[in-house]
Amino acid sequence: MPRIALVTCAPGPGIAEDRDLPALVRALAEAGAGASAEVWDDGGVDWAGFDLAVIRSTWDYSWRADEFTAWAARCAAVTRLANPVDVVRWNTDKRYLGDLAAAGVPVVDTRYLAPGDAPGLPDDHEYVVKPTSGAGARLAARYTPDEHDTAVRHLRHLHAEGLTAMVQPYVRGIDTAGERALQFFGGSLLHASRKGPVLAPGTPYDQRKVAHPGLTEWTPGTAELAVAERALAAVPGAPELLYARVDLVDGEDGRPRVMELELVEPNLFLWLHPESVPRVVEEILRAAAR
Repeated sequence: MPRIALVTCAPGPGIAEDRDLPALVRALAEAGAGASAEVWDDGGVDWAGFDLAVIRSTWDYSWRADEFTAWAARCAAVTRLANPVDVVRWNTDKRYLGDLAAAGVPVVDTRYLAPGDAPGLPDDHEYVVKPTSGAGARLAARYTPDEHDTAVRHLRHLHAEGLTAMVQPYVRGIDTAGERALQFFGGSLLHASRKGPVLAPGTPYDQRKVAHPGLTEWTPGTAELAVAERALAAVPGAPELLYARVDLVDGEDGRPRVMELELVEPNLFLWLHPESVPRVVEEILRAAAR
């Protein structure tokens, strides 16, 4: 009987509930696995006692990215970790978008402002400021050129916290076509979902956002699948990925671009796609048997 840890985080302020976790633990147990939900920073967990540790909902990692990646390295040293620790290190910092762009993947245009850099904010279009280490739109906000001073204060806050900021044009296609999340499991498409815009005008950066508003099922088109597959093919080292989520938006030309590539702890939305649970269980068991 394989022992499988589904890795999560402790409940706390600002941390969403993982609606998929109880059902996934139950489905794995019904399939004959010894499955349990384990908190990543619980010092009492013996990770060596598991055949596989699957990072599922460690949704507090962006507050403690260095600590989290150090844990991932320790865990990977004693058991199989999915996804691999090198992927975790690379994907916890959204500067990976620069790597994807360099590989020819269409991504949302992004500039990075580290502590000490001059603001250099846009003066001719709406834009978004957020940290390179973040999840659920944490510390993200949307600005017009008239809100320059407010955006500068936002940047100063990020820099005071030691965070690098990323500045992106506000992609207006989100307001009409939404943002599409293409989920992959075991190397092929599992299902897809669509959500509405997260950042409303005037919402302060430090206000909690609804991460997945208006979530519905989605059938991706050929162009969306092609961009998602190009993004996955561009991950450094061509690692074997148990799971991946590619978030896409439409650029000004109407073509899909990568907003984010989620390879650490993407919400799978299995509650919306219950038909995907057997496939997820099958792939997890296959990974545990390797």
